[in-house]
Amino acid sequence: MVASLSRPIPKPLLAVALLVGLAVLLPLLYLVLRAAQAEPAQLVEIVLRQRNLQLLGNTLALLVGVIALTTALALPLAWITSRTNLRGKRLWTVLLVLPLAVPGYVGVFGFFGATGANGWLEDLLGFPWPRPTGYLGALGVLSLFTYPYLFLNLRAALLGLDAGLEESARSLGYRNFEVFWRVVLPQLRPALYAGWLLIGLHVLGDFGVVSLVRFETFSYAIYLQYSASFDRVYAAWLSLLLILLTGSLLWLEARLLKNLSLSRVGLGSARRQNPVKLGRWWLPALALMAVPIVGALLVPLTSIVYWTLQHPSTYVNGLAGILEALRNSVQAAAPAALVAALLALPLAYLGVRYPSPLSRLLERTAYIGYATPPLAFALALIFFSLRGVPFLYQTLALLILAFALHFLAEAIGPIRSALYQAPPRLEEAARSLGYKPLQAFFKATFPLLWRGVLASMALVFLSAVKELPLTFLLAPVGYSTLSTRIWGYTSEAMFAEAAPYALLIVLFSAGLVGLLLSQERR
Repeated sequence: MVASLSRPIPKPLLAVALLVGLAVLLPLLYLVLRAAQAEPAQLVEIVLRQRNLQLLGNTLALLVGVIALTTALALPLAWITSRTNLRGKRLWTVLLVLPLAVPGYVGVFGFFGATGANGWLEDLLGFPWPRPTGYLGALGVLSLFTYPYLFLNLRAALLGLDAGLEESARSLGYRNFEVFWRVVLPQLRPALYAGWLLIGLHVLGDFGVVSLVRFETFSYAIYLQYSASFDRVYAAWLSLLLILLTGSLLWLEARLLKNLSLSRVGLGSARRQNPVKLGRWWLPALALMAVPIVGALLVPLTSIVYWTLQHPSTYVNGLAGILEALRNSVQAAAPAALVAALLALPLAYLGVRYPSPLSRLLERTAYIGYATPPLAFALALIFFSLRGVPFLYQTLALLILAFALHFLAEAIGPIRSALYQAPPRLEEAARSLGYKPLQAFFKATFPLLWRGVLASMALVFLSAVKELPLTFLLAPVGYSTLSTRIWGYTSEAMFAEAAPYALLIVLFSAGLVGLLLSQERR
């Protein structure tokens, strides 16, 4: 139950929400102002460059290819783990979700350590396996490490479908394939759109994978412009073009979902589907499940262990550096998770307790920050800090703020869900006892939100620890984290030196993914 629409929004709450929304929009605004500094002749030359068309083609080709490949992988895997008599479904589901714990650049490190000359696959097979490079390398790596976003959405949707719809279709003479195509697949459209959106945002914003496999996309070009030529006007325009692509994804998803209604209209409760017997298809099913488990888990972990055993003295001598990188990662990610949760509270509270076009607009501003590719987001904060608050440039405070604002959308979801389950009458009762609104919130409602707050903090912490572009561009001079050490060593083909950092980030991320999955089961 939500509050009445006639209730006025408290001015302090509205002021805080407006400040948070403006902070999220500030990088985008500054990019527009920076790009507007181009002279007319320069602007025409920038926009009409042949290179822009090449970057656009590469970016769109990678986007479409990853979405197609992840769909071909996630859809059958979701069906196998939700609708068949497969044994050990929970274990298989956990294994298939764990690639979320492996950042894409760690995946590239794993493949580089396994392939090519002196890779462990050469020792195993007797000949070197080619390294993933270019378009195919980026396509394969990004697909393996982003498909769980679609897999989780599709699996949840399949588990929630009413079996009566399929039984009715079969009674009308439809065969199994026709039932899936005409009845099941249309019901999966919201899950498909949501998964495609998340994957698309990750592909467009990826920097580590495309940089390491040397495939030029908008993100890679923005990094080169900033680090090599220092043409910041051109970098700003590239950032705006990339944001336009992400905005197009958001618009397309909203357009596809407009007026979409898939709820049941009949009486009674939904019926559960009887498990489909795999029969002779159990071996192909196991082979398909082995593809992401081997590619996204076994290969990276084997590479890490392989390089660790090859050069054990490297880690003993460099233990101080490893612990320093771990400490720096936690030092930036932990306060960012706390700040993100604090910023998400007023936005979520406003959207749930005071629903209106204004509150929905303020809540959606958080998704603009999330949709802004990390490299463009970092570039905008650099411009802003140099022009407006130069004392923040290359400080830990700016990095923490960037993490909190960029991942604010991840923090809102769990808190909003918890607020929907917290009765508003508790606060009304507290106010009737003489408590002020803020006191009533912390006395009556906040104790019911702690699980949602902890889940939001865990999500932001996980994302911040894995984040590379924001850390790479905004971290203080000499401030190295697990992600920057991995990227630095891997880009120089120093796989042995990168191994301990990769192991730590995978263990950290896997622990948090396991924690989130356990909370989800509760």
